[in-house]
Amino acid sequence: MEFVGFSKKTLPFLEAIRKNNNKEWFEAHRSEYEEYILNPSRAFVQEMGEHLQALEPTINFSPKINKSLYRIYRDTRRMGAIKVPLKHRIGVIFWQGSGRRMQSSSFYMHFSPEELMVAVGVRWFEKPMLDAFREYILDDKRRIELNNILTNIKAMGKGYTHLEKGYKRYPRGFNADMPDADLSLYKGMATYKILDPHLIEDGEKLIDTLYEIYEDMLPLQQVMYEISLRVKED
Repeated sequence: MEFVGFSKKTLPFLEAIRKNNNKEWFEAHRSEYEEYILNPSRAFVQEMGEHLQALEPTINFSPKINKSLYRIYRDTRRMGAIKVPLKHRIGVIFWQGSGRRMQSSSFYMHFSPEELMVAVGVRWFEKPMLDAFREYILDDKRRIELNNILTNIKAMGKGYTHLEKGYKRYPRGFNADMPDADLSLYKGMATYKILDPHLIEDGEKLIDTLYEIYEDMLPLQQVMYEISLRVKED
C-alpha cells in the first residue's frame, strides 16, 4: 500500500475518540479506525522506515502493533495510568538496536488533534538505561560533546528543543563544579519539534519534513544508541 498521507477525517476521528472514550463506541467505529488510522499508519511505517535506513542502516521498523505501532487501547491497570481506555494520540517508533523499543534510541513521532510531535532519542529512562547514561556522561569529554550536540541542534533555528531536566539533586559522582553536570539531572534524553498536525494529510511533505528533522537530530540518535549498547540488564 502506497503512503499518500492520512485522511482529512483522521484528526476529527481522533477528536471523536476523545469525546466518546469507551470500548462500546470504538468497537462500533472500528472500521473507521482501520481506514483513517491503522492502514495509513502501516503504509507510513513502511515508507518512512525505508527512508530512515538511508540514515541508519540498522534501524528497526515493522508495520505491526507492538512493533512500530502502538495499541489503541491503553493499559489502565498500571498504577498512575490514565483511566480512559482509548488513546486519541497516535504514536509511531523506529528504534535502533536489539533492546526493548522504548529503551532504545529511536526516531519517534505522534500526532493528535492538537499537535504533531517529532522526536529523537529516549524519552524516559528506566533504571538500566539511566545507569548506562550516567556512566557514559561521567567522562568529561563525552559530557561536553553531548551538551554541544544539544546546543547545536537547538541553534539551527528550526524550532528544535529538548526535554526538561527531571531531577533537582545531582546523583552520586556528579557535582556543580563539573562542566555540563546538569546533564545528569535528566530523566530522558531526546530532542523534538512540534508541528501542525494537519501535515499528516500530505504524505510526500510529511515524509520529507520528518526526514529533514531526523537527519538534523541524527548526532543525538547516534550517541544515545552508543549508550544503549552499554545497558546492563538485571
